[in-house]
Amino acid sequence: MRFRILGVIIVCGTMLVGCVTKGTHEATLTDLDQAQKALTRTAAEFDAYKKQATVQISALEADKTKLSNDLLSVRKENEEDVRTLQAKVNDLEQRLQAEKATVTRLQQGGEALAGEKERLEKEHAAKEAEIERLTRTQQELTKSLQAEIERGDITIKQVRDRLTINMVEKVLFNSGQAQVKPAGLKVLTQVSDVLKNVTDKQIRIEGHTDNVPIGVKIREKFPTNWELSTARATNVVRFFIVQGGVSRESLEAVGFADTRPVASNDTEAGRTENRRIEIVLYPRDLSQVVGEVKP
Repeated sequence: MRFRILGVIIVCGTMLVGCVTKGTHEATLTDLDQAQKALTRTAAEFDAYKKQATVQISALEADKTKLSNDLLSVRKENEEDVRTLQAKVNDLEQRLQAEKATVTRLQQGGEALAGEKERLEKEHAAKEAEIERLTRTQQELTKSLQAEIERGDITIKQVRDRLTINMVEKVLFNSGQAQVKPAGLKVLTQVSDVLKNVTDKQIRIEGHTDNVPIGVKIREKFPTNWELSTARATNVVRFFIVQGGVSRESLEAVGFADTRPVASNDTEAGRTENRRIEIVLYPRDLSQVVGEVKP
């Protein structure tokens, strides 16, 4: 644009030289000079403005770049924060579910413990009631067999829920015999009168002997002490069932021969103690007993 203005001025100047006066020409040159100076100033101002604008544009571009970079950085940071927060949320959710599962298990365990506690309380009550009944049975037997007990022919021992009635051989049998003698039948009747009312115990009749071998005279009938001890136990059981009215489901017979001595077989007194019948009352399946306990 500056060059176009200068061109116009030169053309006009040329035209004026040929047709105007000297004063007019000089005035015109003066005006042209002033116009040229004005244009020069304007061009300088324009160049200065252009430089300033260029600087401002560069600064703005730099600011734009910085802001763009900052924006990207913030976005990255925000995305990282979001991922971090999401990871924390996921972790908390897992922990929450785990805690809920733990609470559920504890609740179930508590219910199971409560049930187990109730069961144990019932078992305890049943056992105490069973022991109390057994104590009464011991008292009744002791009263009924007082004479034999005082002579030392019968002993009765209770240990918690087990009761053992120990009868030496001579109370029930003659030597080497398995048939209960008349005096022994009377004793067994006294015992069965008590035992027939016992419904919560198994009753095992045990035959025991000393270690002296069976004599020649009876060896054909009882080859060893095993047969003799078993036969004696079986005959007592048969009496309890047939004559005594004791429940057959509660009874069992077993012969131990000389395998379970209570005294030394080296003396006659010891052998006398070992030749015996033991009536053992012991617990049935406790679950059955629990079922009989009233709430």
